Amino acid sequence: MRNRLPYLDFIEKELQLPETELSQPLVIDLFAGCGGLALGFEAAGFRTVGYEKLEDACATYRHNLLGSCHQLTLIRQQDLVEGAAVIIGGPPCQPFSVGGHQLGLRDSRDGFPIFIDAVNRYRPQLALFENVRGMLFRNKAYFEEIVIALKELGYIVEWDILNAAHYGVPQRRERLFCVAHRGRWTWPKKTHLNSPYTAGEALGELAFLAPLDSKFLTPSMDEYVKKYEIASKCIRPRDLHLDAPSRTVTCRNLSAPTGDMLRIQLPDGRRRRLTVREGARLQSFPDWFEFKGNEESQCNQIGNAVPPILAKAIACSVKAYLDSSEQPASEESPLLSQPIQLSLKLF
Repeated sequence: MRNRLPYLDFIEKELQLPETELSQPLVIDLFAGCGGLALGFEAAGFRTVGYEKLEDACATYRHNLLGSCHQLTLIRQQDLVEGAAVIIGGPPCQPFSVGGHQLGLRDSRDGFPIFIDAVNRYRPQLALFENVRGMLFRNKAYFEEIVIALKELGYIVEWDILNAAHYGVPQRRERLFCVAHRGRWTWPKKTHLNSPYTAGEALGELAFLAPLDSKFLTPSMDEYVKKYEIASKCIRPRDLHLDAPSRTVTCRNLSAPTGDMLRIQLPDGRRRRLTVREGARLQSFPDWFEFKGNEESQCNQIGNAVPPILAKAIACSVKAYLDSSEQPASEESPLLSQPIQLSLKLF
C-alpha cells in the first residue's frame, strides 16, 4: 500500500463536513458554481443555500455539499431564502470592455447589481464577494462604484488581494476579496506563507503516470508552445514544476489546448495535459469531491471555483466575526434597519 500524501490528509481533515444543525448561521451563496466557496463555509460550520444557473455546477454542488442549490438565472429583486447571516458569491462581471459599453452597475448583464440588490434586500451581517485581481486595476472605477454602493447601505467595506498559496493551496492564485461588514473585521492569517504546498506534494505519483485517456502534446503543439513562451518572454518553461506551487488554474488553461495550457512533462519526455482530478487537487478539492457533467464542464467548474481551503480560511474569519462578543447590537447603523433606494441610481 502506497504512503498517503500529507497534503491529501490536510485538505480532507480541513474540509470534513460536520453534521448540519439549525443553530449554524445560514449563508446565501450567489453565483455559486460547483460550491468551492460553500465547501469552505460548510467545513467551518455554516449552512449554505446556493443559487447557480448552470445545471452541471448545481448537480456538483448538490452531490457533494450538505446545503441545497437552486438552479436559476439570478435577477434583481430575486426571492431568496430568509434569515441568512451572510451573503457570499463570485458575481460575473461581463461588461468591462468597450464592446460591452462599460455601463458598470447600470448594465443588466452584470452580476454585481444583483449581488448588491440582495444585500440591500436581506441585510446580512456580512457580505463578501470574490473576483479577479484586475478589478482593482483595469476596472478600478467600476470597483469604486461597487464600494460606494455597499457603503451607502451602511456597511464598512474592506478589500484585499489574497494569494491562495499562503493558506495551504498548492497554487499561486491571486484573487480580490471584498468584505462589507459592521466593524472589527479581521482578515485570515497566512498559515503557509513560508511553507506553501507544492504541485508535487498535491499530485504525488499522479504526476509521473499516463492514464489511458491522457491527452499528449503533439510535436506541432510542442513547437507552438515553444513559440508562445518565446513571445511571452518566459524565463522558465511553463510546464508544471513539481517543486513549487502551480501557476493559476483557470478554465482556459485546464480545458483548452492553448499555448498557456497546464501540462506535465513525464520522465520519458512526453508532455500531457492535466486531468480533471489533478486540476481539482491543485484547487484543493478533496478526492471525494465528484464533479458532474462532461470533461469540459468539469474543467470549467474547477477553474471558476474559489479554492475550498482558502474559502475555509475566510469562513473562519467570518465565523469569528459573527461570534465576537465585541459587537453590541446598539452599534448597528440605522441604515441597516430597512432597504433603501440608493442615491447613485445604480438600480
